[in-house]
Amino acid sequence: MEEWTEDHVRATLPERTKSGHKGTYGTGLLLAGSKDMPGAALLSGIGAMRSGIGKLVIGTEEEVIPYVVPVLPESTYLRNGLKKAADGEVKTAEYKAIAAGPGLEPNEETEKAVQHLLQGNCPIILDAGALSERTYEMRKSPVILTPHPGEFARITGVKADELAENRAHFASQWAKKLGAAIVLKGNGTVTAFPDGSAWTNPTGNSALAKGGTGDTLTGMMLGMLCCHKDWKNAVLNAVYLHGACADRWIENRSAHTMLAHELTDLLPEVWKEKEQRD
Repeated sequence: MEEWTEDHVRATLPERTKSGHKGTYGTGLLLAGSKDMPGAALLSGIGAMRSGIGKLVIGTEEEVIPYVVPVLPESTYLRNGLKKAADGEVKTAEYKAIAAGPGLEPNEETEKAVQHLLQGNCPIILDAGALSERTYEMRKSPVILTPHPGEFARITGVKADELAENRAHFASQWAKKLGAAIVLKGNGTVTAFPDGSAWTNPTGNSALAKGGTGDTLTGMMLGMLCCHKDWKNAVLNAVYLHGACADRWIENRSAHTMLAHELTDLLPEVWKEKEQRD
């Protein structure tokens, strides 16, 4: 088990080439948000748009869109995207990466949508309502699961108290077993890959113990998958910078007071500081 350090981040963050355009960095699809949780689409959407993506499509319920557009006019929208994915109408080949789950319920429609998305060939992030008991070893393209401890227990059957005693062991064990990367969120987030490699994250603090911060992380991962060449670096850098933004917050503010959307307010300056310099 190694630690993903600032040196790793500096060495792997991608450059924004002068000749690049939005097509260079790809289109990402985000299935997120519902009538009861419209903010999840916004938080994850901002996270993606701040994290290097070329173009973002948010698939969400029609009622959610008016809440998101005034804050995130840069995104485009797939109306009733979850239903369209469940009906097999989403063309996965159009996307460089896909994320699903923030603000969604773990119901039959969500499961049908996920099964359709898994038939595609691009990296896919599954979070929150898109997490369920299933395996992925037959899929060639990366699958990234982002559970908190309670969700991990739900999808694996590992008891929460056992998990707390050896988070790294269980994350690595189940990443290999399921054939998916697992980002086990919490103090010292553990990222384990199906090949047996695993990393702990040194950034982050209790300011992240608040609703919406996981949605933001999912969006950041989606954006970074679109602009990184190596998908593992994209995942690890998203986790690191997400925590680093929370660390920046508590330099002169109480950890009690941070809101999830303020992570992405801090991301531009934190990312700039971590970029490789000549």
